[in-house]
Amino acid sequence: MPQPNDTPTAPDTFGQRVRRARERSGLTRAVVGGLVGRSAEWVKAIETGRLHTPRLALLLRLAEVLGVDVGDLTGEERISAATYSKAAHRELSAVKAALTSYSFPPRDEEPEGADALLARVRQAWQLWHGNGDHRSRIATIAPTLLADLQHAARVHDGTDRRSVLVGLAETYHLIQLYLSFQPVPELVMLTGDRAMTAAQDADSPQAVAGAAWYMNHVFRDAGEAHEARVDLAMKAAGLLHAVDDNPEDLARWGLLHLAAALSFAKRGRDGEAWRYWDKASDAARRLGENYCHPWLIFGPGMVDAYRLTMHNDLVQSGGAIDVATTIDLSPMPSATRRSFHQLEAARAYSMGGEHIAVVHLLKKAHKESPETVRYNLFARSALPDLVESGPAMVRDDARWLAQQLGVPA
Repeated sequence: MPQPNDTPTAPDTFGQRVRRARERSGLTRAVVGGLVGRSAEWVKAIETGRLHTPRLALLLRLAEVLGVDVGDLTGEERISAATYSKAAHRELSAVKAALTSYSFPPRDEEPEGADALLARVRQAWQLWHGNGDHRSRIATIAPTLLADLQHAARVHDGTDRRSVLVGLAETYHLIQLYLSFQPVPELVMLTGDRAMTAAQDADSPQAVAGAAWYMNHVFRDAGEAHEARVDLAMKAAGLLHAVDDNPEDLARWGLLHLAAALSFAKRGRDGEAWRYWDKASDAARRLGENYCHPWLIFGPGMVDAYRLTMHNDLVQSGGAIDVATTIDLSPMPSATRRSFHQLEAARAYSMGGEHIAVVHLLKKAHKESPETVRYNLFARSALPDLVESGPAMVRDDARWLAQQLGVPA
């Protein structure tokens, strides 16, 4: 006779999966609705089954906001958001091999000097922030640079070894950025952890602070609670001497407070988000109006630009559009960052239903840095809907962009 626990249970509905993902992420219905361009009532109707599974473009955006894969919402394991919202770079396998393969040159094989290796790391950051296909450039040089730094860290000792470890941490940051928004979340986590380990081994508070900034991105992508991200950022900030005559520490201190602000904004916690943003902004102003860190790009321009993301995540479309109409990105010495903030402006106009402005900004961002747009989840999820139901005068442009990004539309 069948026991009660042998009775098959009905599978979760789409709405139940959405509700579970939303509650796990700590988001309210109003925040989720605003981020996907719908109302809180729409989210409630989805969760209670009054509305069925939305069309693909909106489904992708919903999964992105909730920090889950499409298959987690639909219950179909064969459906992956990576098919539509994440692209795999053509050199991904080579970079993956560099991370997961181990070579042990003889210790008597003389490594490159610490100064020369750090100069190569600086050059790699310049390539990342430069015009053109920055991911492709990093994929070309990262495997060799990583191997040379690892060998030098094993052979050098004392001050040289600590310097090499700092460069190794920064190289892992670069590889993490290369891997971001590709269908390899386990490698993003791996590079974040290795960067933090190298920074700690270097006994460098500045390197730990840089690693904490990038680990915040790892935690966010992994769906970790914002409390863990803020705690890490503040612990790392506490290691620094944030005084005006120490710009390296002050810049990283401000960057970590910006990380906390973005984390609170992502959870819809308005007051705490802007309080931490104010601290980041104050640090940037103390560094000077023209200051910009050479590879972290922290400075007044970056902090101001991130107001777009803050308003977007807090579902404050009016504030986001106000920033988008007044901010000047041209002085920012990073094509990848300029492109990213233009994409955030497009996201702001998307919340306001201004589709012509969205397509214009997507094209502008693509011209600035094609690979930034190609691997941007908002751009990849918005374009199919714009091709299908956007204003007639921009559908051709949206279709062209979708083709450039390899997005089914």
